[in-house]
Amino acid sequence: MSEAGAIEVQVNQKIIVAMKAHDGERTTTLRLIKNALKNKAIEKREMLTPAEEQQALATMVKQRRDSIEQYTNGNRPELAAKEASEIVVIEEFLPKALDEAGLAAIVKEALAELAAASGKALTPKEMGQAIKAVQAKLQASGLRAEGRAISELVKKGLAN
Repeated sequence: MSEAGAIEVQVNQKIIVAMKAHDGERTTTLRLIKNALKNKAIEKREMLTPAEEQQALATMVKQRRDSIEQYTNGNRPELAAKEASEIVVIEEFLPKALDEAGLAAIVKEALAELAAASGKALTPKEMGQAIKAVQAKLQASGLRAEGRAISELVKKGLAN
């Protein structure tokens, strides 16, 4: 799955399977994914790289999480449940999200490396630099984590 457009090909195959199974909700979500990837490619005017495809899908997941929060606050559990089911389908095409313990270990390692490189203790002022280091480590290892979780763990690590 390292070539350009690989996720889009997978999505097209799964759309056919979902249509044959008469799974309307899954078909709709897969079509949303296909359209998002297609729109991103049109915007870029060339095929998307695997990293760009994953970024587009991660954005879709984030939008749905925000929507769930809004629907929950607005007392609309049926709409929140629909968004949650869409997240499940979208996440099939993303690398496995790191659990909090694994992410905490990577954050700790990145902060230790930054502290060693700078030769002094890190302060909350280096938060941006620390987050970039953590994201680089995640990308290098082919893992992913939600930005909010990264920033919370980095903030905790820098506060100590």
